[in-house]
Order: sequence, then structure tokens, then C-alpha cells
Amino acid sequence: MSEPLQRRAVVTGIGVVAPNGAGTETFWKSTREGISVLDRVTREGCEHLPLKVAGQVRDFDPSAAIEERYLVQTDRFTHFAMAAADLALEDAGLGRTETDAAPFSVGVVTAAGSGGGEFGQRELQQLWGKGSRYVGPYQSIAWFYAASTGQISIRRGFKGPCSVVAADEAGGLDALAHAARAVRRGTDVIVAGATEAPIAPYSVVCQLGYQELSTVDDPARAYRPFTSAACGFVPAEGGAMVVVEAAEQARTRGARVRAVLAGHAATFTGASRWAESREGLAQAVRGALEEADCAPEEIDVVFADALGVPEADRAEALAIVDALGPHGARVPVTAPKTGIGRGYCAAPLMDAAAAVLTMEHGLIPPTPNVFDVCHDLDLVTGRARTAQVRTALVLSRGLMGSNSALVLRHGVADAS
Repeated sequence: MSEPLQRRAVVTGIGVVAPNGAGTETFWKSTREGISVLDRVTREGCEHLPLKVAGQVRDFDPSAAIEERYLVQTDRFTHFAMAAADLALEDAGLGRTETDAAPFSVGVVTAAGSGGGEFGQRELQQLWGKGSRYVGPYQSIAWFYAASTGQISIRRGFKGPCSVVAADEAGGLDALAHAARAVRRGTDVIVAGATEAPIAPYSVVCQLGYQELSTVDDPARAYRPFTSAACGFVPAEGGAMVVVEAAEQARTRGARVRAVLAGHAATFTGASRWAESREGLAQAVRGALEEADCAPEEIDVVFADALGVPEADRAEALAIVDALGPHGARVPVTAPKTGIGRGYCAAPLMDAAAAVLTMEHGLIPPTPNVFDVCHDLDLVTGRARTAQVRTALVLSRGLMGSNSALVLRHGVADAS
């Protein structure tokens, strides 16, 4: 697909609220050092449930970042989204003065899997325990998976195209692709991303039906993809938002181009059909490479989906080689999410943020808690690896069968 150069979609801002820290610098420091923050679940009401380990955002005070009138009508996953959006806009140098001048040129697109489970549970408990008069009006909107898109746009006064992607965990990458398409079609700025808050009793109980969920109670062993001890994934909360902007506008206002959204493709292979995900994921990679006009050997690092299920891990390892050819067995592969958890739709957004930082710093972060790799992959473990990274491939699969691949280019190298 050929697009005018001036409408190339670039990333100019990143905002992260993750289990290993809020803010890009804190997130990157922990990620590059391979620090694992997985720990026993401590949320009230979850202690007796089979899920024992998760990636929790522990030091986040929403009242310090978000006005009270928005807090009372929104769930924790939207609190994360609003805070991360503020950080991304600040990073991009887009304050209210700039966005208020052209509100119809700024839109929002998010992806979410579980929605506002904690808010919904609280209101339902009020209904059951006290009656319908004790259920607030915001119950009708706070649980909804589109709430973050709506609240970010309302709070910031954005009147451009807004949407939400419902595409399983892979929807996180699909949201970035949707943002890139909107920019190519004429929108100047899209705030895009995904956040999740699945660590609440109601939400955890809903997840217990996933056969891929790890119930191991040792944080160091609960999430170990690509090893013989793989026993499923550990969920996480938090996420990331990015500012996607037209390259021409970014250059005009002197903004730093952090990365180029070069190519994306998505496929579908069916729920829990992990052997078949090999073909679907490989096809998504080929499509992303084609849109990016990128040869397989140009990929300098792969951020893996890393489900932690033996059959799924094998399918992903084979898909990388299927799509990249001989280069697939040599290219460095990493999965920093093993240190923070696999945050559903938010997981590939945090991977994309880490990929941009990898290209900027020339350091490929390691895969925490993983050492004894049993697949034919050059998996980065132990310590970060110094490398010149100009092009990154981010992979994501959903439990319901979605597959997505995103090619990112270094901002300085490919933004002209």
C-alpha cells in the first residue's frame, strides 16, 4: 500500500503506567535491567482464588493525576489510560494550548479486553446488598470497554475521529494500526493505546476459565515461556498510550520523531488453536513486512507474544522462522513481559513502547525468569544485549484467535 510521504504516521510521545513503574524512564530502566516485579496477588478479595501471581501496579495514585469528577465515573483501567495519555501528550510536547487550537484534528483510539470489572463489581454488590437505589448512574458507562476512548476525548476536549478496537489481546497492535490509518487519511494526531485492570475478584474469576492461565504460586516460576517448564501466562494490569502524528506536522512543529509505524497486518486462526496460530502469525508478519517495504533480514529484534503454553510457544518460534526465513533463527528475540506479566490488550502496547526505547538506546532488554530455552530462538536472557536496532517487529496473539504483527522503524533513521 502506497501512501504520500507527508502522511506517514510517526510516534512522537509515549506514556506508560506499568507494574514496573509509571513514566517512560522508570519503565525503561526496569525493563532494560531485566527486573521482575511479578509477585503474589494482594488485591482484596483475590487472596483465596487459584490465581496466585500477577503483575500489579502498586504505587499508582489516580487522585494525584486525574480530577475527582472523572475518577468517580471511571474504572481503574480508564484511570491508567488517562494518566498514560497525559504522559504521552507531555512527551510529545502537545499541551492544551496546542490541542485546544485545533480540537477536530486530534482523535483517540484504544483497545481493551476486560473493561471496567472492578467498578462493575462494586456497583453490583451495592445492588445485591442494598438495592437499586444505591447503584450509581456511571455503572452504565464505566464498565464499557470503550470508556477510555470516551473519557480521554471528553477530558482533553478532543473532537477528531475516536474509536475502540475489540480484537482480543492482539487489538493493542491493531489500535496502533488504526491510528496510523487515521493519520494517513488526514487526521493530524491520534492518541492511541491500551490499558487493562484485570486484577479484581470479579475479573479474576472470569479469567479462571482460560486454560492458558498460570496458577503456579512461585513468582519466579509462574511465567516462563519458551522453556520446558512453561505453565501458562501471568496476567498484568497497566498499559501504555502513544501519540501518533503525521510526520510532516511533527517536523513542522519541531517534535522529536521517536519511531515510524511502518507496517501492520492481522489474521485470525481461532480460539486456543495454538498449532494453527503458526500459520496465522507468520502470515501476519509477512503482511506487516510487505506494508513496511521491509526485507526479513532488516528486522533487528522481535518482541515475542510469549504466551507460556508449550504448544503456543512452539508455534510462535516456528512462525518467526517461517516468516523471516534463515534470519528468523538468528534475529534476537525478547519478551520483557515475563517480568511484568501479560497484560492482555495492553501487553503489545508495553512491548511497542519497549521496542521504541530499544531502538533509541541500542539495548535489547532481556527476558526475565527465562534461561533454559528449549526452542530454536536467539532469545535474549540474563542481561540486556547491545545492538544497533533500526527496525523492530512486535508480535501479539489473542486467546480467542487473533494474530497481529507490527513493524516499527527508528525515528531518526526513517522519518524523512
